[in-house]
Formats: sequence, structure tokens, C-alpha cells
Amino acid sequence: MEKKHFSPSEIPAKPGVYIYRDSFGNVIYVGKAVNLRKRMSQYFRPSASRMADPKLRSLIKSIDSWECHLVKNEDESLLLESNLIKKYMPRYNVLMRDDKRYLMIKINMNEKFPKLYLARVRKDDGMKYFGPFPRGNVLRETVEFLTRRFGLRSCNSTEPSEEDKKHCLARVIKDCSCPCSGAISPENYRKRVDSMLEVLNGNVKDIISAIKEEMLKAASSKNFEAAARWRDIASGIDEVFGPKNRSFRYASIKSEWGMDAVEALKTVLKLSFLPDPIEGFDISNIAGELAVAGMVSFRNGKPDRKNYRRFRIKSVHQIDDFAMMKEVITRRFSRLIAEKNPLPGLVMIDGGKGQLNAALEALCEINSPPVPVIGLAKKNEEIFVPGIQDPIVLDRHNPALKLLQAVRDEVHRFSIQYHRELRLKRIQESLLDEIPGIGPERKRSLLIKFGSVAVIRRKTPEEISSEVPGISVAFAEKILSFLNKA
Repeated sequence: MEKKHFSPSEIPAKPGVYIYRDSFGNVIYVGKAVNLRKRMSQYFRPSASRMADPKLRSLIKSIDSWECHLVKNEDESLLLESNLIKKYMPRYNVLMRDDKRYLMIKINMNEKFPKLYLARVRKDDGMKYFGPFPRGNVLRETVEFLTRRFGLRSCNSTEPSEEDKKHCLARVIKDCSCPCSGAISPENYRKRVDSMLEVLNGNVKDIISAIKEEMLKAASSKNFEAAARWRDIASGIDEVFGPKNRSFRYASIKSEWGMDAVEALKTVLKLSFLPDPIEGFDISNIAGELAVAGMVSFRNGKPDRKNYRRFRIKSVHQIDDFAMMKEVITRRFSRLIAEKNPLPGLVMIDGGKGQLNAALEALCEINSPPVPVIGLAKKNEEIFVPGIQDPIVLDRHNPALKLLQAVRDEVHRFSIQYHRELRLKRIQESLLDEIPGIGPERKRSLLIKFGSVAVIRRKTPEEISSEVPGISVAFAEKILSFLNKA
């Protein structure tokens, strides 16, 4: 992926993603094109500013500068466009604001008998990820084939037993190597996994050759339906994992920060030491409901995910972001001080003067040792520094600003993700209220014991009845029947 700033006459007739900015340097639109020159020229035709719909005319009038990211193919441009929209959230992009994410493959190599999973979010959970892949239906079919081809388990038990074997359809149709019955050792199963990982890493020549042999056999036997299925499988593997498509699996926004950006930030803030690590804070709530905060840590100018933290707001029960920020800073730094842990080199608050003052007030009240604190207001990317009347406004290409934007965007994503998880859990828990005869006490007992509806679904009626007083086996069956249909 190549990023360049082109003059109008230099825009290449190549595939890529383009970014439009306004006079303040804010990203206002992200688009993709098979032919950048042809696509971008459409915005600047005289007829466009006169005859286009109001939204497009408004966009055209707001464009002050642009940049292009050259890519290798259409799939890579599709993924890069999506990533950039999620990073910048441009106000003129509305079609992709549903936060749709492309599917990835993940595998937990720490499991005794690893299997393939599909995921839309890459987490810092120790799993190995492959992707994302734009074509979800092809990916699903390919993953199902690889699971069968290499005899991997498809059950949900991480260590399958004889009990799982009774309910296993894969065993009946002889797709699985049956680790549940001890038919294969963990060592031999791991060899199958390693062979499968070779395919995921792009070494598809051997497996495609084997599939084509099966296709020819089926065709020679005039079993053309089977031959067509083998052809589609080979095509799917080549499309998803083949060498010509491998580049888009790693399409992402390249980091524009690092220690150079940390040094630049030291200069901008006139500090006598490097502002490292940086801790960024953000609040997420909807009308005060399920209020949470996220904290991210950047060390050496890069995300330090093992030191991310989440907070449920406890003391504020109304819409008051300032009070919420004060609570979170108080809790975070009280703990650091009590445990005698080192303080961060810089604290960045997502917000303007109000949020910044709330954080400073919290630090003063707990007698925190001195620590630099700044606020970053998104509207004009203004940096608010205590004791300085006017905010600092940097050139949009300044590495210090790029670093602060990266911290701000990451903590915003992290806090929103936590808020969504809680909302989903709240929605799932509300399903219990719809079960006739459940009552508040039984609901409370179920959630205290099992933690969530997802865990309850995995239990048997006998387990629920034995672990939760007041619930019979028959009523537990009724609960599971309702939840599994919901």
C-alpha cells in the first residue's frame, strides 16, 4: 500500500482509496475506486457542483485537500476503505457507519485440540488470526471444507469426551478424527493442524492439486455435480488463500507514529522528559445509561494492549461526562499510588476544557504526584494544556498530532466496544423477563450463579435445577426451550 499526495494532473489511473479533507484538515470523506483519476475527477466537473444532490454539492464545496492510497486490487481497496472510515468517521460517509466488519479466521493454539473459528473483531486474546476476508460466504464454505479435509473437530468442547461423541454428526459421516474417543493423539492431531495452517498461510498448491484430481475423477465417472463441487472448492481456496490474494489479508492502516512522534510531542508540550507511556481516557454512555470508560496505554508510541483498562461508572447516575471522568481518574490514580506503581508520562483526555478540568480536579483531590495532563478536542483537533489560555493547533501532518489522534481513536474504539458488550448482555438478560413464571428472584439467582444467558444456554436442565434453588428440572427445561428459540 502506497500513500501519496498528488496534484490533480498526477492522480494515477490505478486502484486505490482516496481521502478528502476540509480546510481544518479534518477527514470529511473516504472513497475507493478501480481508477482513481476517473473517479476523483467526477467531483470537480462544473456540472457536479450545479446538478448534484445537496449532500454531494456540500461535500464538493468542503474539499480543501486530498491524498491517495494506492493498492494492488479491488479487495484490498474495499478493506482499506472500511478501515479508514472506521478510523476517521467522516461526516459524509453514511453507508458504512453500521460498523460492519469483515470475517476473520481465528484458532487457539493453546487448546489441546484446536479448531477453526470465525470472528469479526481481532482481540488481544492470544489467538492466531487470519484475515479479514471480504467474501464471507466463500470463507465460510472454505473453512467448513478445511475442517473436514484435515479431520478437525467441529464440536464446541475444547476437550471432547465420549459424551460429546454421542451427539456428533461429524463422527457419523466420518469427517472428524475423533479426539473425543482417543482415536487420535494430541500430537498427531497437532500435525493435522500444522498442515492446515500451511494452507491458511498461502501454501495452497498441493491441496488444490489434490482437489483437482478429485474433480477429474468425478468428471470421468460422469458425476458432473460432484465435479462442479470440487471445482468450486478449489476456486474458493485459491480466492481466499491464494498468493495473488494474500496481500489484502494484511491490508491495514500503517502506523504513522512511534518514538519520533513521542519526541515531537515532547517538543510541542515543552516537556523536559519523554511523555511515555501515554494513557488515554474516554467516556461512553447513552443518555447516562450503562456508563463506562476506557483507558488505553501507548508505549514507545504504539498500543500496549496488555495495559488497557475498563471501568464501570459507579458514583454518577445522570448525564455528566465531567463527573464520570473525575471518577475514573480518581480510581485509576488512587490505585497506582496505593500500589506504588509508576505513573504514566502523559495523560490524554478525550475532550476539551471541561473534561480536562475534571481530570485535574481528581488528581488534586488525591494529592497525586505531578503528571502532565492534556485534552484533545475532536472538532478542530485542539490540544488543551493546563495553564495555557489558548489551545495548541498543530499542522495536520505533525507526528505529535498523529500520535494523539491514534490514542484518541483507540480509546474511543475501546470504550465503545465495552459499552456495546454491556448493552448486548443487558438485552440478553432481558430475555429472562419474558419467560412466564420466572420472577425477579429466580432471574437474579440464575444470573448470580451463571453470569449470563449465554452460559445458561450451555447448561442441562439437571445442572440448572441442582445449582439454583427453587428451579425444578421441568422448569429448567422450560427456560432452556425458551432461550434456545429466542
